[in-house]
Amino acid sequence: MKELVPILILMALSATTFSQEPWTVPEEAKNRQATIDLSDENAIRAGEKLFGSACWTCHGESGEGNGLAAVELETPPSNLTSTFVQKQSDGTLFWKISYGRDQMANYEYSLSEEERWQLVAFIRTLAKEYEQ
Repeated sequence: MKELVPILILMALSATTFSQEPWTVPEEAKNRQATIDLSDENAIRAGEKLFGSACWTCHGESGEGNGLAAVELETPPSNLTSTFVQKQSDGTLFWKISYGRDQMANYEYSLSEEERWQLVAFIRTLAKEYEQ
């Protein structure tokens, strides 16, 4: 039975990952423009601080979706460094932070609009080299 445990865990994780529905974002949200300068160092630092208090437990310290709480979640957290996430519009990321889904919190009321944009600014700094 011990030999089956890793296989059963892998099967459970695969089933969760492949059964996940796409995250639908309204068109108008995708085109929303930031109300702050996302390249501003102060905004990025503020976003990093917010990330360190609200996001890292699931998304991991480097944003790769491997935080301490990630293993307990039914829907795996996104790897914020990935091409898939980094190619999404700023408005899409803002909307996802604002409304959440599944076990991801809804930050519309707990973080100000400016703070949510600051998180977007910080997430942009997590990008690994990817093709444009």
